[in-house]
Amino acid sequence: MRLADSFRSERFGAVRIHELQRVIELDSGLSAGAGSRIVPADAVHAVESQMVIVVPCMNETRSVIEGVLSGIPHDCLIVLVSNSDRAPVDRYEIEAQTVEQFCRLAGRSAITVHQRDPGVAGAFKAAGMPELIDDAGLVRNGKGEAMLIGMALAATTGRRYIGYVDADNYVPGSVHEYCKAYAAGLYLAESPYAMVRISWHSKPKLRDNRLFFSRKGRSSQITNEWLNRFLAEYSGFGTEVIATGNAGEHAMTLDLGLKLRLAGGFAVEPYEYMDLFEQFGGILESTSADVMANSVPVLQIETRNPHFHDNKGEEHVQGMRMQALNVLYHSPVTLPAVRQAILEFMIEQGRSAPARSRRASGSTRRSARSISTCSTTHWTPRRSVSGSRTGWPRPVSPQLRRWIGRPSRGGSPSFQNVTPVTKT
Repeated sequence: MRLADSFRSERFGAVRIHELQRVIELDSGLSAGAGSRIVPADAVHAVESQMVIVVPCMNETRSVIEGVLSGIPHDCLIVLVSNSDRAPVDRYEIEAQTVEQFCRLAGRSAITVHQRDPGVAGAFKAAGMPELIDDAGLVRNGKGEAMLIGMALAATTGRRYIGYVDADNYVPGSVHEYCKAYAAGLYLAESPYAMVRISWHSKPKLRDNRLFFSRKGRSSQITNEWLNRFLAEYSGFGTEVIATGNAGEHAMTLDLGLKLRLAGGFAVEPYEYMDLFEQFGGILESTSADVMANSVPVLQIETRNPHFHDNKGEEHVQGMRMQALNVLYHSPVTLPAVRQAILEFMIEQGRSAPARSRRASGSTRRSARSISTCSTTHWTPRRSVSGSRTGWPRPVSPQLRRWIGRPSRGGSPSFQNVTPVTKT
């Protein structure tokens, strides 16, 4: 793969955010080019063989799931974390069968797990994380929670990298490109604490009976603007360096992932940036001297394939915006001027909403007025059973392994088969 060179980056303490790099060639060969860097195929393969790809999934069709699985490179280990309906039709059973059949045909391994399986809740309770559990005694609903389950499982595999791919992607080729870009970026980062975030080339939409290839997502545009404003308030210079605030497709070294805290729900992606700034930005005292000494490179890569996925509707987009602004507002490193500007923005958004959305607009204004009292839940994957902050899930991996396969309520296997689907 050939990527455009990154000629500029911005520092926030130990965090080094590289400007957006474009994919120049999906298959580059070995010939050099001006202003670009080649990642050889063997280097990409070496990273892939050490990578776990987590696929959060909720009520997607079998055909879409099969397409996503087919795009994940063969030597990556697949972990599908489902929060799909179990009744009246058991959608998770269909998903698990889909993964099993795919793995039998492809001769590869995978793991499937349901987010609401009682065994999963038991594992996290045993690991000293009761805050993940809801009133029903199960792991809470939410994408961030699914990602945390995936990271916990990845930590037990002995692999070095973890990547995330959403299950609602209609184009297997884009999934394949994302995974290749993860491997190329992590190879180029040359750091044990690195992150790669994807900016898709375009998101096609149907307008006036023809496809329009939009370059900016409705939620991402807002999230990126405010993350950049956060940086600018510290530096005194405007910036547009962050282009991946809502990147569902991203990867990192597990050494970095095990130090991060994850937010619940759809706040998880923007909070990854904020957590980097909080832990390694030099504003608050850091407990990770090794990270501060190595720095944390964040590579942002613009891919070539268009990103087709299901349209979740305006309410979903508004929810993502609200959660992103929430984590920004409540961060201890966000300056007062930015907090005030967020409040004013939310109020203005309510005032300028179309007349047909007045009911929703009122809700937006109320949310803006109460944002200072509403916080996003953050799950920290760093507690041992005793509660010490020593690098979870490493200290609790034995507990997680003991829970895998232990009978859960009703006698079914815990982790609902934390199904290792092995090669046949």
